[in-house]
Amino acid sequence: MKAANNFNSEGSATLERRVKILEILEDNGQVKVTDISKLYNVSEVTIRNDLDKLEQKGLLIRTRGGGIKTQRVRFDYQLNKELTHHLREKQLIGKKALELIKEEDTILLDSGTTTLEIARNLAQMKNLTIITNALNIASQFVNNDNIKVITLGGNLRNSTLSFIGPMAENSIKNLYCDKVFLGVNGIDSKHGISTTNIEDAYLNKLMIDISKEIIVVTDSSKFLKRSFSKIASISAIDVIITDSNIPTEEMHNLQNAGIKVMIA
Repeated sequence: MKAANNFNSEGSATLERRVKILEILEDNGQVKVTDISKLYNVSEVTIRNDLDKLEQKGLLIRTRGGGIKTQRVRFDYQLNKELTHHLREKQLIGKKALELIKEEDTILLDSGTTTLEIARNLAQMKNLTIITNALNIASQFVNNDNIKVITLGGNLRNSTLSFIGPMAENSIKNLYCDKVFLGVNGIDSKHGISTTNIEDAYLNKLMIDISKEIIVVTDSSKFLKRSFSKIASISAIDVIITDSNIPTEEMHNLQNAGIKVMIA
């Protein structure tokens, strides 16, 4: 097994347990201390030590009572592949977001497949101003005279149809909006929101800075995951719109932090 190469200095019994933990993580995305303790008939202290060592090696992320699969090796993705993932949930989230948008609002739509679903529901709005760094979102309003669209310049990333880089960053610093809708690749109540690209993360931070209300839109598959670049801590968020499969503990953690959670 490839995982064994990471523990060549460990005893055979310890090695077996830790390889099994990684196999369970690969299959289920998470592991519980109590389950592994019973499986190998060893103390929970021993298993917690195993998980701590695996986290130190960057192979998992520790949680209360166990661990989750690390997302730190998740890098860029192709937009056309992402479009089909959890599509129904994203469509419902896109419709739910309309409850937060009023005519004459100025809103900022980050690039992404979930924010694209918001854009697809805005055709009937009037006197709305939309700021976006996404070419495919801007194109939704080409024939719509009721909506004003402001696009950020910059370098076009073909994989996400988004503009990034110094030009986009300088453009957004001179703007202000009522609400920003951010898509994310990872969200965790303890570690915040994250994305796969450093330049995207920095631009997202600037979006937060110029916005009165911060709204994260994400399907539940992104919870308890951390991607390569952190955008912000949970405390920066006002509202999260997601689907009904959000982990219960995460829901409680977010609500206890004063964040409004809307279920689509």
